[in-house]
Amino acid sequence: MTDATQTAVQLVQAYYDAFNRGDAAGMLALLTDDVRHDINEGDTQTGLEAFRAFLAKMDAHYRERAEDVVVMATPDGTRASAEFVIHGEYLRTDPGLPKAQGQRYVLPVGAFFDLRGGKIARVTNYYNLADWTRQVEQGSA
Repeated sequence: MTDATQTAVQLVQAYYDAFNRGDAAGMLALLTDDVRHDINEGDTQTGLEAFRAFLAKMDAHYRERAEDVVVMATPDGTRASAEFVIHGEYLRTDPGLPKAQGQRYVLPVGAFFDLRGGKIARVTNYYNLADWTRQVEQGSA
């Protein structure tokens, strides 16, 4: 593993460590000012303020923890990916989604990162929304 690869892996791991602590400020500190955030089956947002608002929305509706996190990075350290499993609880109804009643869910997730200047410049997450919806709907029956 090159030094650049190791640094990239450590950066992304620090991001998920902050996520698991519920440390939004810690996550934001790891991002570039112009961070690009590709939301699963949604919009692309740009900038720290948009990311901060996204985190606040997520915190209001969900409690999540990333487990079994595996991070991989390119030899030059400019791109990375992570595979993990989200263990979550649906706390408050998110507009346009099923009613929240404290349902629990477990989802595999893939995430992709561009890295620049020792920070994360892009976060792209993918998960199966249909699977999440099935789990939430079954949990509310």
